[in-house]
Amino acid sequence: MNRKGFTLIELLIVVVIIGILAAIAIPKFANTKEKAYLASMKSDLRNLVTAEEAYFADSVKYTTNLGTAFSTTSGVVGPTIALSADGWTARVSHTTTPKTCAIYVGSTALAPANKEGEPKCQ
Repeated sequence: MNRKGFTLIELLIVVVIIGILAAIAIPKFANTKEKAYLASMKSDLRNLVTAEEAYFADSVKYTTNLGTAFSTTSGVVGPTIALSADGWTARVSHTTTPKTCAIYVGSTALAPANKEGEPKCQ
């Protein structure tokens, strides 16, 4: 009698190969998600700079309360804005990662940001 189909060994080999590929792909996917969260926090900080400068153009001062002129991306917590003598600093975080991002305008730096107007994360 001629039977057609796969043997148990062939099926086990396919399952093992799929398992190995999944073990390689899942950590790479998690790293990609982390980068996306950091990118959304940096984008929000850049948008905050635009909102603060627009407020400054109208009022000749910076503010800690932009109201409806600025909103964050889903999952981003903050910003925590502090005014300084000649500018402001801000920090944001994300609900799914322990990393935070910061930015400053003026002469008062806020770690990890080390260039004025450029968001940095740690």
